[in-house]
Amino acid sequence: MPEGPSVRKFQLLTSPFLGQVVAKVGGSSRKINVNDLNALRLQDSQVHGKNLYLSFVAAEAPSGPTAEETVLQREAASGASSPAQGGQEQVCASQTQPQEDELQELPHSRSEAPDAAGGPGSWLRFHFGLFGSVRANEFSRANKANKRGDWKDPVPRLVLHFQSGGFLVFYNCRMHWCSSPRADPASDILSVEFHRGRALDALCAPDPICYTLLDQRYFSGLGNIIKNEILYLAKIHPLTRGSVLALSDLERLLDCAIQFSSAWLHSKLHGKGLHPQIYQKEQCPLGHTVMKGTLGPSGGFKRLTWWCPQCQPVVL
Repeated sequence: MPEGPSVRKFQLLTSPFLGQVVAKVGGSSRKINVNDLNALRLQDSQVHGKNLYLSFVAAEAPSGPTAEETVLQREAASGASSPAQGGQEQVCASQTQPQEDELQELPHSRSEAPDAAGGPGSWLRFHFGLFGSVRANEFSRANKANKRGDWKDPVPRLVLHFQSGGFLVFYNCRMHWCSSPRADPASDILSVEFHRGRALDALCAPDPICYTLLDQRYFSGLGNIIKNEILYLAKIHPLTRGSVLALSDLERLLDCAIQFSSAWLHSKLHGKGLHPQIYQKEQCPLGHTVMKGTLGPSGGFKRLTWWCPQCQPVVL
């Protein structure tokens, strides 16, 4: 599942189309009537955690300034690193090939629920599945044969052609109309309004730390890849209960979450991929054998988790 940094990159792809009118639509979506988007203006684009929100208004409505895309545009244009990246920049800076890095995460988080249905002229919420993506002015092409041996291109869920001649393509996503973005910037690990105190309180719970990190109420945008990587960087076993860890350990884990997420976003904005240290690896960077298990709360979603027993010892 695309995590916070990936969805913010999707937002950056939509920003050149803000203020433009939809001239033609297409796509296979059955959740919404794609024809309702015809002749509407794309007014705004926002990201909250793992969700992308696009605002549409009647074409004759004035197109005012947008709320959030300017920060991403400035960073992409200047090439400046986020102050929060710290020492984690080298994690992503040397990469040259993007990879399918969100494949192992399940399509739902335990704290997420569908938005109430709305109607055209409000906000369209996108939540991306295992392979969800957004493309601008290009379609995705098959890079391998399917199980039947056919080289069949992916079918877009939604295609928006604009009067300028450009277009946006959305793949493998769920869409719902809603009256406004369901936003809590204090829980978004990539937001300047992220609330460290509330996040630390959540990490102190007597639950395995790997469960708490995926709770979108406190760590919106943090997904399975980030979870695995930051637990390794902080040298914490995924099943260690937060209540037995020292505050300094939890502070270090939180710093790793912010720095790694910021570095990953910076890498994506510059067209680079991710070279994980532990996620989907057989050995850790020190050469130790990596363990893999499906971990999750009873009755909740289970996620594939990788850890190094030597670098990340259990704390009893």
